[in-house]
Amino acid sequence: MRGYFMPGLRFAATLLALTGVAAVSPAVAQTGYSAYAESPAAALARNVRILASDPKDFSALIGAGKAALALGDTQTAAGFFARADDVNPRSPLPQAGMGAVSVANGEAQASLPYFTRAQQLGAPVATFGSDRGLAYDLLGRQADAQADYRAALGGPDGDEARRRLAMSLAISGDKSNALQTLAPLAARGDISTNRCRAFVLALTGDSNGAMVAIDRAMPGSWARVAPFFQRLPTLPAGQKAAAVNLGIFPDSGAPQYAYAAPQGGDRLTAIDDYLQAPASPPQPAVQPPAPVQVAYAPPVQQTAPQPATGSGKVWLQLASGANAAALQGQFRRMKSRNSDLFDGIKGYVARSPDRSRLVIGPFRGPSDAKIFAEDLGSVGIDSFSWTNSPSDTIVPLGTE
Repeated sequence: MRGYFMPGLRFAATLLALTGVAAVSPAVAQTGYSAYAESPAAALARNVRILASDPKDFSALIGAGKAALALGDTQTAAGFFARADDVNPRSPLPQAGMGAVSVANGEAQASLPYFTRAQQLGAPVATFGSDRGLAYDLLGRQADAQADYRAALGGPDGDEARRRLAMSLAISGDKSNALQTLAPLAARGDISTNRCRAFVLALTGDSNGAMVAIDRAMPGSWARVAPFFQRLPTLPAGQKAAAVNLGIFPDSGAPQYAYAAPQGGDRLTAIDDYLQAPASPPQPAVQPPAPVQVAYAPPVQQTAPQPATGSGKVWLQLASGANAAALQGQFRRMKSRNSDLFDGIKGYVARSPDRSRLVIGPFRGPSDAKIFAEDLGSVGIDSFSWTNSPSDTIVPLGTE
């Protein structure tokens, strides 16, 4: 799902992002973080310290991925989840994490295979239903979304599932049940209830009631969000879900996202930036990854690729599988259908003990990789950032 700003709602989008009005803020979504628990920033720092001494600590990789996602840094989160999948490909947690990343990016359809794989690996719906439910909501499949949210009410993200369920019921026009769904949170004094209630009222056409509710939660804010609340009921179901959950608004202009992360935060910080950044005293500085072996195309007279060493590099993964030979055909089909986009782009195979990856790159940094990933997404090609480790051997496609 691509998002567009309505010019008149640009300020409202920023307000919702900075004040946490949106029903799904990154500090809560996918992670269950709250003001009474460890903050996402603290969790990220703690897990990065663990990874500094043991880069393959699975629990730390998952914890860091969730924390990065909660901070709105989806690219870094994807990097952690991908590394966790390398460490334990039989665990459903990395797959569920990648699904949550896709949902946070507004890529609902792309998220579904991850959730399917997580379920195949043994994850109960209760553990990822809050995220898959949002994917269904974004696709306009409200009945499926509500079934997943209900399954997740007793899971680790139960409160967030309840908020999302209320929003989804409101999108379906069921104002009464939406408000009843929020009642248990209100009874506990949950600070987000008034904000969620404002969205329910706005989604069901009661913009005046919505503005009273939001002014109760944030005095003086109603006038600034009024255009947003007044426009909500006119949007299609999927766009309503995108607006209240992700801050993505429709317009006829050029694509642009309204992320629910604090403005000024660097969403493009790569995983290796975290692993190389010096920690504040008395924490020891995190050491950069060890040199990586990368094999390049050999001269004609040689029979095998010659390895070269260097630090971990940023690539985009396009596909993976046990059969490396099949990747060449996949890449050829991608290029034939999108020749302009792939002009000058070469494919590589990254070999790991349990799989082979089809990758392109290396890129100068995560920002460049993300830009090209968005271009790929515009033609329906899913990709995600991957940083090679010392154990990976990368060879040009066709030389493997």
